[in-house]
Amino acid sequence: MSFDTIVVVDWSGAQSPSPPKPSKDAIWIGVARNGTVEASYHRTRADATESLAALFETERAAGRRVIAGFDFPFAYPKGFAEAVCGASDPLTLWAALAKRIEDAPDNANNRFEVAAALNDLFPGVGPFWGCPVSFDDPRLPPKGTARHGHGLPERRGCESHLKTTQPCWKLYTTGSVGSQALLGIARLHTLRSRFGTDLAVRPFERHEAPITLVELFPSLIAPTVAALSEENEIKDRAQVRVLAGALAALNPAWLDAMTREGDPVEGWILGLGHEEAIALAAHAAFPAEGTDATTSHMTNSDLLPPRLRDDCFAMPQGVAWVPVDEALAKLRAALYPVTGTERIPTAKAAGRVLAAEVTAQRSNPPMPNSAVDGYGFAHAATGEGVQRLPLLAGRAAAGQPYPHAVPPGHAIRILTGAILPEGVDTVVLEEDTATDGTTVAFDGPIKPRANTRKAGEDVAAGESAIPRGKRLRAPELALASALGIAELPVHRPLRVGVLSTGDEIVATPDDPAAPHQIWDANRPMLLALAQGWHCEPVDLGHVGDDASEIEERLNTGAESADVILTSGGASAGDEDHVSALLRSRGTLSSWRIALKPGRPLALAMWNHVPVFGLPGNPVAALVCALVFARPALSLMSGAGWTTPQGFTVPAAFAKRKKPGRREYLRARLTDEGHAEVFASEGSGRISGLSWADGLVELPDEAADIAPGTPVRYIPYASFGLT
Repeated sequence: MSFDTIVVVDWSGAQSPSPPKPSKDAIWIGVARNGTVEASYHRTRADATESLAALFETERAAGRRVIAGFDFPFAYPKGFAEAVCGASDPLTLWAALAKRIEDAPDNANNRFEVAAALNDLFPGVGPFWGCPVSFDDPRLPPKGTARHGHGLPERRGCESHLKTTQPCWKLYTTGSVGSQALLGIARLHTLRSRFGTDLAVRPFERHEAPITLVELFPSLIAPTVAALSEENEIKDRAQVRVLAGALAALNPAWLDAMTREGDPVEGWILGLGHEEAIALAAHAAFPAEGTDATTSHMTNSDLLPPRLRDDCFAMPQGVAWVPVDEALAKLRAALYPVTGTERIPTAKAAGRVLAAEVTAQRSNPPMPNSAVDGYGFAHAATGEGVQRLPLLAGRAAAGQPYPHAVPPGHAIRILTGAILPEGVDTVVLEEDTATDGTTVAFDGPIKPRANTRKAGEDVAAGESAIPRGKRLRAPELALASALGIAELPVHRPLRVGVLSTGDEIVATPDDPAAPHQIWDANRPMLLALAQGWHCEPVDLGHVGDDASEIEERLNTGAESADVILTSGGASAGDEDHVSALLRSRGTLSSWRIALKPGRPLALAMWNHVPVFGLPGNPVAALVCALVFARPALSLMSGAGWTTPQGFTVPAAFAKRKKPGRREYLRARLTDEGHAEVFASEGSGRISGLSWADGLVELPDEAADIAPGTPVRYIPYASFGLT
């Protein structure tokens, strides 16, 4: 999901309204949309909440998606919610806290009284602490060192990674994030109640909604904020401005993925672990003078986007058979690019995926020029009938411009590609003229600007030349070079690990095979597919049906590859060790796809790396790879989801198909353009894969095919198999 409007809020737990003049330690709201970033100042929480609600209403009505981040914890360490409301769900806790909190329009509030009462729910003293001297209640100690025996952790898991964060129990003096959380959660609960299912709180809620709320920590990129601050800018203002611009500059898929990371009970700080990506995006959003904003953040070859969620492949309970189209849609929704970026010379970028839109640095052509060999002149000096114009000495040629102006009523010899000299706006084709070397004659009238090219006729300076996500081919390299672009920001090639398993498999034909064994066909096939799809193949070899060896090889694959393809052991039999291992020590969702051949497709996460468990049968492995792995790997590489182009052709075969499963038949076209299919549908007949040039796709429904019946034929080339 992409976001149209980015909102960053620096909250406040103040007891009274902030000064009329914009100041620090108040509420600041940064909004990035339509390529601009604005920051506004708010004196009270009531004013800020109403301003946010109005913004949400406006954006929702306009069909724009909003992500709003707040700089206070959305949840507490494990154990707190259960003690307060009897449930670990943070949003149930939100409702419970909102009932306790009183927060007046002038910021007057009862946060200390609420904290003291909450401390009563725990043994000892605490966990909340911090209050003014005037608040004389032994249940709420003024210092954290006075607490004891309350039994709760001091920090959430995400905060243990950030030494600069303050504990959510601290309510008073500098860094009193606890007050911001109590008062902020109550306000967010009112927004959640107001917008209902149109609002989602990540990572606690997974549904797609027009409004998404997330927790932020502006100091996550403190050095970057300092570097990009304006002269004498208030720090709080700089934080919301820079962070809003940075999040807007991120790849939308990466930002959406970041919102889904984190603990479902304790929550998460958006972007934690991806500080470098956000910092680089901030520099892209606010480039220094003379820096190209389009590509300035594409400089670090080690930069990696977020990894996939562990539950990204989960299917709803009770789902048995998944239709092909539904499985593809589910897969598409779960994935996003997982490759880092780098800048490389344009001449070496063939096959790579463009990581940022390329704009023209200058027009192509840069100046008006001639499209033909002929004679140039000012159109206004010509008319109907035979035209005779005196010729000037010299000529204009490509790379050799004519240095003088051409007077009205005169002509100049001009060659293809030559810049039009001053005074020339029209060219007559050489074949349509006669000349004695001093005069040129031709029949009029001639159309104004005939045989000329305008400056920027191809691409004008500042226009988009090549879109992000484009797989760079020879034409794109020609265009980039013509526009003077020496380097391109590209995604690092997706690393695809390939592992085959099974005691019956012999890894290579170099080794002998016993009668009960077969040589490995899947691994070389899948490695070749990865290579042909412009991925970086990583050969993980072959292992037998040994769980410990498979585990070791998967660990190696998770370290050296971005995605792993396995073949064999993906079903649920006694010897299906891959699926058993992925289920017990990884995160497995075994999809039973309603297709033939293929059916079982094991999708799992292993050490945060996706694993596609393909069938062991080579025909089924290839079909599943073409239908499912190819579009998935394309999306993960940054090139976007691919849908194979098929063609309706007459069948050259007969078949009666039962309903319930989509079928793919090995096929090729006859000289007459009809689709013939391989003689046997046996999924072990590897020769049929080589015999075929594509697949015939039969629908999920029943079908009675006779010669001449229209069928859908998908050539191998449409799957990227050439």
